[in-house]
Amino acid sequence: MSERQLKLANGHSIPYLLKVSARRRTIGLQIDEKGLTVHIPKRVPQHTVESLLLDKSDWITRKLAKWQDRPAAMEWQDGATLRYLGQEIRLSLRQDTKSRAADFDGSRLHLALPNPNDAQAVQRKVVQWLARQSRPDFTRRIELLAAKLGVPTPPLYLSSARTRWGSCNSRGEIRLNWRLIQAPPHIIHYVVAHELAHLKEMNHSPKFWAWVKKLCPDYEAARKELKEISAELHLV
Repeated sequence: MSERQLKLANGHSIPYLLKVSARRRTIGLQIDEKGLTVHIPKRVPQHTVESLLLDKSDWITRKLAKWQDRPAAMEWQDGATLRYLGQEIRLSLRQDTKSRAADFDGSRLHLALPNPNDAQAVQRKVVQWLARQSRPDFTRRIELLAAKLGVPTPPLYLSSARTRWGSCNSRGEIRLNWRLIQAPPHIIHYVVAHELAHLKEMNHSPKFWAWVKKLCPDYEAARKELKEISAELHLV
């Protein structure tokens, strides 16, 4: 394992970590919070590595930039900032071996735990609270938009998927990611409208998007905004 520098044509350099393995048969690139790591088999010459990296330099630069732009990891401690319905709220933690109550006063989420310094326990309590808030909020929106669409209110299931915000299956069941409760109301409205529109069109045809627009006239802006804030919503 050794640290190297890739010199680009524009004069800039990209630092990377070179890892050699006798068991590897191909060159692999890994980009994460630590930067670029290049995994290579034994006896691959350095000029071959550099040639490959130069060919992929644009892709490497874009991926590194995305990691640099990622929001900071959540700190599960007293005073930490959360998002609820698009608003910033604060965590207020106190030690209590008997009470397990969670109380929200409009700006602060008060949690009682046996050990407020246990980050995993704090995270579990926050996730439980957000998921509990999401069901009645999502249900209300589904009922309103289903009536507007002229269809029966479909059953709702909560999801914790990392890649999808919602889905609608052929049985007419709606699944919505509980993490959406962190988003502004108009974003939640768009996702609900999107999934309900599938009750009319189980595809993404122009007819489908026409139904979405009927329920959410500004869906294009909401869709774009959701993509922009997705990484932040998935911190929880």
